Amino acid sequence: MSKPKSPRKVGDKEALAVATQIRGSAQKLNLVAGLIRGRKAGDALNILAFSKKGMAIDARKVLASAIANAENNHNLDVDALVVAEASVGKSITMKRFATRGRGKSTRILKPFSRLRIVVREQEEA
Repeated sequence: MSKPKSPRKVGDKEALAVATQIRGSAQKLNLVAGLIRGRKAGDALNILAFSKKGMAIDARKVLASAIANAENNHNLDVDALVVAEASVGKSITMKRFATRGRGKSTRILKPFSRLRIVVREQEEA
């Protein structure tokens, strides 16, 4: 006997993609995520492709993965997808140190973030 199938983390007409370690602060990533919340998936991809923010590159990869999951794993219509959720959280933080004058040192924190994007198939009204 195998173990039972785990329940879906999202609804029937939804698909999910998660990036757990994106290099950069959650505050900067949340600015990029705010650009695509509630938009159509195609429009959101274009916004991220032409954004000047550095975090938009990683956010675009996660969004493209969510769209691919919707198409290949859940048989959803790509043209009807909407970004239902784009949530950002903190991940690990690397600690480094920099040497300073007079034999002292200071701490450098290098944060990582996580991004969770859910796309939903929306019926045409």
